[in-house]
Amino acid sequence: MNGLRKEFTTFSIALMAVGIALNIGAGQIPRLVGLPLYLDSIGTVLVGVLVGPWAGAVTGFLANLVWTMTGLFPQAFAWAGVAAIIGVLAAVFGRAGWLQTFGRSALAGLITGIVAAVLSAPIAAYVFGGVTGSGTDVLVGVFRAAGLDMLGANMAQGVVSDPLDKMITFVLVWAVLLALPERFKARFGSAVSKRTTRSARRTSRRRR
Repeated sequence: MNGLRKEFTTFSIALMAVGIALNIGAGQIPRLVGLPLYLDSIGTVLVGVLVGPWAGAVTGFLANLVWTMTGLFPQAFAWAGVAAIIGVLAAVFGRAGWLQTFGRSALAGLITGIVAAVLSAPIAAYVFGGVTGSGTDVLVGVFRAAGLDMLGANMAQGVVSDPLDKMITFVLVWAVLLALPERFKARFGSAVSKRTTRSARRTSRRRR
């Protein structure tokens, strides 16, 4: 319980609000231009890594609810649970030190993407009939034309889109962590602070 309270300080809640806005803002970009990606978990992953699993889960869950309530993406609420799980996974990988290098960050994104694809496909197929109003609908149509049923087409689309999307997301967060001041990261008591510092030093030595 004490650990839970530590995740929900005034500063952390403010970061969660920023994360929610970031999720929705970045998530709108692929929808507007028709890209078969999402980019709607950047804030969730950042909060999960910096603050912890509960904060990451709440950020992901609330972002999808707010997104629905704004009317920008009415279907988003259906994946709120998946978004929460992404926040938890981000915290797990962060605490395990996976976001201290580019390669491990990408691998963490790959694993998270596979999990997200498996969880999301049945929702898209059975709740929305495979059509979600996003750029990924094109891929679903391609797989349907290839002979897959609705669940199979959504699963195939997820396996193509989700791992790539989450790899991009985790690598972006890794880059953000490297750029953030140590004083800022230290406010969360996160192990990421020291780890990203060591990673930056190793990268600097290699360049020399």
